[in-house]
Amino acid sequence: MASQSQSNSLHDFTVKDVKGNDVDLSQYKGKVLLIVNVASKCGLTNSNYNELSQLYGKYKDQGLEILAFPCNEFGAQEPGNNEQIVEFACTRFKAEYPIFDKIEVNGANAAPVYKFLKAGKWGIFGDDIQWNFAKFLVDKDGQAVHRYYPTTSPLSLELDIKKMLGVDE
Repeated sequence: MASQSQSNSLHDFTVKDVKGNDVDLSQYKGKVLLIVNVASKCGLTNSNYNELSQLYGKYKDQGLEILAFPCNEFGAQEPGNNEQIVEFACTRFKAEYPIFDKIEVNGANAAPVYKFLKAGKWGIFGDDIQWNFAKFLVDKDGQAVHRYYPTTSPLSLELDIKKMLGVDE
């Protein structure tokens, strides 16, 4: 796995899927990525999971991938194991996009992929993720180009996603 200092692209990273298998993110070259730290017991859970599924259904065939990273750092709102998380997301919200191994997004144990995402210039909060459902939009070359607050509705990102995909109405 590439270290943060060597990584010029999200595509340089390998992460674990929910079954513990390595996933080389270079497989997403040429796709627009929406990366989200998810949780099942958050006040933002229903709206975010529903809207992420809507976006994925609408744009997956045009080059959008949503990568969901469960995280239990905020209010212990993702207490489940990977199997429970997938069951929850796929059964209740019909999530068809990839869900990865539970990670940390802040602090010394933050996943390297999140250290890379947070390295941009992202406003008054510095590099820390504020809460569940923070969102990063990553271009086809693996560069994080937009960061959105947890309270930002996934559907409100549609215009930015369409621009990056080169999709007209």
